Amino acid sequence: MDDLLQEFIAETQETLEALAGEVVAWEADPSDRDRLDAIFRFFHTVKGSCGFLNLPRFERLSHAAEDVLSDLRSGQRSPDPATVNAVLGVMDRIGELAEAVAIGAALPDENDDLLIGALSADAHSNSVPETDAVAAPAPEQRVRQGGAQAVPRTIRLPLSLIDQLMNGVSDMVLARNELSRQLRERSGDPELESAFERLSTCVADMRDAISKTRMQRVDRLFTAIPRMVRDLGRELGKRIDLTLEGGDVEMDREMVEMVVDPLTHIVRNSIDHGIETPERRRALGKPEVGMLKLEARQSGNQIVIEVSDDGQGIDTQRLVEKAVLAETLTRDAANRMSEAERLELIFHPGLSTAQQITAISGRGVGMDVVRANVERIGGVISLDNQPGRGLRIILRVPLTLTIIPGLIVRAGGLHFAMPRAAVVEILHDNNAMLRIAEVAGAKIATIRSVRHSMVDLEDVLGMEKLPQSGPRSIMVVRSGTGVPFAMGVAAVENHEELVIRPASPLIMASGVYAGMTLPDNGKPMLLLDAAGLANAADLPNVADDCAQRHIEEDEMNAAAVEMIPALRFEELSGERRLIQLSVIERVEDIDTASFGRSGSRAFVRLDGGLVPVVNGVHSFGAATVSALRIRDGAREACYPVAAVLDIIDMPLVPDMVAMHGVLSGVSVIEGEHLEVINPFALFAGLPGESVPEQARGRCVLADGDDGWTREILAPLLRQAGHEVVLGLPAGEPVDPLDVVLSSGPDLSQAAEILGCRVVHLRASPRPSGPQDGSIYRYDQDALMAAIAGVGR
Repeated sequence: MDDLLQEFIAETQETLEALAGEVVAWEADPSDRDRLDAIFRFFHTVKGSCGFLNLPRFERLSHAAEDVLSDLRSGQRSPDPATVNAVLGVMDRIGELAEAVAIGAALPDENDDLLIGALSADAHSNSVPETDAVAAPAPEQRVRQGGAQAVPRTIRLPLSLIDQLMNGVSDMVLARNELSRQLRERSGDPELESAFERLSTCVADMRDAISKTRMQRVDRLFTAIPRMVRDLGRELGKRIDLTLEGGDVEMDREMVEMVVDPLTHIVRNSIDHGIETPERRRALGKPEVGMLKLEARQSGNQIVIEVSDDGQGIDTQRLVEKAVLAETLTRDAANRMSEAERLELIFHPGLSTAQQITAISGRGVGMDVVRANVERIGGVISLDNQPGRGLRIILRVPLTLTIIPGLIVRAGGLHFAMPRAAVVEILHDNNAMLRIAEVAGAKIATIRSVRHSMVDLEDVLGMEKLPQSGPRSIMVVRSGTGVPFAMGVAAVENHEELVIRPASPLIMASGVYAGMTLPDNGKPMLLLDAAGLANAADLPNVADDCAQRHIEEDEMNAAAVEMIPALRFEELSGERRLIQLSVIERVEDIDTASFGRSGSRAFVRLDGGLVPVVNGVHSFGAATVSALRIRDGAREACYPVAAVLDIIDMPLVPDMVAMHGVLSGVSVIEGEHLEVINPFALFAGLPGESVPEQARGRCVLADGDDGWTREILAPLLRQAGHEVVLGLPAGEPVDPLDVVLSSGPDLSQAAEILGCRVVHLRASPRPSGPQDGSIYRYDQDALMAAIAGVGR
């Protein structure tokens, strides 16, 4: 019986969640017979199960609601607002009773007769007419899920079992990673590696399958929204058109539970602060019905949830005035703040735009808690404010809490993990774009003229900073206060997909850790909490920081970073890079048939000549290819690219200098990390130009009738730019600058007679003895050196 009772309670609670929105949608459209039938079936099912399970209060309530809905289905009654309110009241009471049974608590001692009496038609006859009531019409709900879908076959499992399965497969992933590490350290065995690959594939498939059991549709987030919008709209006298999109998107069950409270708070704020009353909207020339839209979508490994309204937006001037009155912001600092910084004040504790304190809002406990809760789970919240026209709030949260991308950092000789979503930028402390200074004992890191508070992780955790030979890494980290801060660590060593587990209560109580993880090396690591680190370091908040940052920026205007024009382009291999605009002569499309290769050198036919190609010849997929024609003043080269994007300004010195190959480093442009081409290395890699020799003599081939001399040696010397004479000239003097080459008899003794130098070529690779001054005839380098030596 206990199992049956638990299953009944679980089904009842799930159905109630789904029906909360259905009742509101049915009230907006009373002609929707499908929704009316679904609500009727719920009460009919509850009534039928209660008699068997001996739940009399459930039975009385559901029976009374069933009778009223039966009359509505037959047309004997109409679904007026009072009837809908009574049905919702009965549903709420059944939900309270189900919750009490589920947790084993005493059933609430309420007077059910009042709820049942409110369902009768007589109870509504003396009610105030709807035209005189203050309550506004219910919101219209539009849900877009691509039409009706077949209901899949399902079974119900305890959540504890799902969590146990997930923990087990997480342990398998960690064990696989450890086995992989040990196999890499040992000599390879093809059969063993093949077996491991099969095991790894099976573990990955199992992890993905079990991960899906934790997934829930975002509908779970949306179920309570229509009812809340309806009730708040009636309470505040506002008319609201509610739109829900993306309910079929799936996310981790635990993540759904973590997002419910922030989303609820945001929706309540939109209704209370944002959307105006019908009278106010008429005066502003807006439709009387306000628009509220919730949209969910998946973007990579994130879920993006947007809440937008067409209300009045956020009055940033009122925020500033309240911050000044609360003495959290000075008037001078307020005057220096930009509009974006004023908007950030909405996340400052204790500030609210409400004119007066109500049961809904105005107590200053709000968006700061929302941001803290969102960032605690690795998410980000942003605002798009249009004063007078509305507000859009964007939440970006991870798809799952169990496996997240993370960075492995080293500090004090230990390793820690940091969620990758919390890190904005990483650079070394020897970067030319970084300046670290101490002011009154506090560290300040200035990166590209932007000032950040800075802490060292070792100092926050009370660890010793060990000496090291290389540069330290500086991470720009998002904090819970809305102001990014710089954090120094010994090194950022790796990035991995991390399996997150809760840490012990004693560790979590410190406030600087968000859990623990076990990476590939098998050594447990603690996961750092960015917001907790900022609080532990007592970093300044938005109001404190903005004024000082503007002062620092004013002082640095004279020492602004020198910028130069650059071309942003896409390589044929897909990378997006920068090259300074001054070395580009022009950009043009070139026929791919004009490209060729000779040995390791690539070239292209341009303007009747051959021009070297600096990045090799690729397999072009089209008839033409875009190319940069670059010049260093004297020489020209061709640089084929996939696409030319735009012209922008880039720092003369890259943000991160890293000389390797044809690259000089990395610059951050509009939030994008772009590699910078080094023109010096580009032209240095071109083939060297031949230097014409002054008064160079001829190459006289004494054995002009020899086949090898005539067919092999002579063409080689002509290609090298030498004038060739076949045979000793008869009756013609030999110029002292000439060189005589002989592959037959040794003419060294006749050098004085000839009046020039003589080079003797031998057929054997090895000389005949120590005194043999001949050159192997296929030793090209030695041959050319000998000719050049004679020429000099």
